[in-house]
Amino acid sequence: MQTDVRYRDKKYLAKYDLSIELFEKFNLKVIDVVPIRSVYIISTDKGNKVLKKIDYSLEELEFINKAIKYIKNKFDRVIDFVNTKEGDIYVKIKDDIYCVMDLVSGKECEFNNPIDLSIASKGLGEFHKASLGFTSNIRNKYAVGNTIYSFERKLEEMKLFKSIAQMHQYKTEFDEIFLENFEHYTNEIKESINILKNSSFYEICSEKDKIALCHHDLAYHNIIINNNEAYFIDLDYALIDLKVHDLCNFINKVIKNFAFDIEKASSIIYDYSSINFIDERELKVLYGFLYFPEDFYSISKDYYTRRKDWEEEVFLYRLMKKVSFKEDRIEFLKEFNEKFFSHNK
Repeated sequence: MQTDVRYRDKKYLAKYDLSIELFEKFNLKVIDVVPIRSVYIISTDKGNKVLKKIDYSLEELEFINKAIKYIKNKFDRVIDFVNTKEGDIYVKIKDDIYCVMDLVSGKECEFNNPIDLSIASKGLGEFHKASLGFTSNIRNKYAVGNTIYSFERKLEEMKLFKSIAQMHQYKTEFDEIFLENFEHYTNEIKESINILKNSSFYEICSEKDKIALCHHDLAYHNIIINNNEAYFIDLDYALIDLKVHDLCNFINKVIKNFAFDIEKASSIIYDYSSINFIDERELKVLYGFLYFPEDFYSISKDYYTRRKDWEEEVFLYRLMKKVSFKEDRIEFLKEFNEKFFSHNK
């Protein structure tokens, strides 16, 4: 399946305009260009840089730029944009927007390495602390207090996907597996909403020290380890939300490849909290976030709304992989509850 990923990136990279005019606007002399994932690493007379084509609005790009500048006052381990000759952070060629960023040297975080994981967890705590007080008026970049409503809306979407699957006269294998698992995962969504409604969610949303700039895409390749410190790159999905929502995102990224190991989740929480303290009310909200079956919901939405240009077998492979975690997830959520809340019973 990795070949599918590379092929998709190849198709995307082919749309880049690698003209001399583009590099001249950034005042760069390019020596070499190497593709990696959906960007290009460019060797220039001013060092190694990253060339990226932007798939979102200039307003959202400016949000990211402002966030980086704000954070850098206290935490400089984030990417930085290269300015054009005119002082802008982007160049528009035809209908495409391009940015160039400084390349962060180091190695990608290895989630199976306890030292890397500890560095990343503490680094995330620092990242969130440095963003304290950062605000924005961009509606889709401010998510504080929206989660319960968002989960309720996603529950309705799941019901819609079910009706689409049931309408198909000839059901695909994806349809069959989705329908078999529909009840289990919608029950998890309901329980997630229930946990949040019975927590201090709204109270926490009114406390400024619980809110942070959330990276929102904490995959291993977006965390670079250099000199025993974590650097965070690719803030495309960053938004303002409760810091525990980002922590949930990070925990999910890590544990799904390790049979939903409660000890890995605990060590992340412990290391993060040693830098940026999490109280028991936040832990309850974190539990509610973790209960939501994000993987199953996302692949279902990708399939039934066709928001991803994938072959049928790619959708099927990904669904089967996510469903295979079902028992591990059930055990993990049970252990999380016992570990962090059993003393309340």
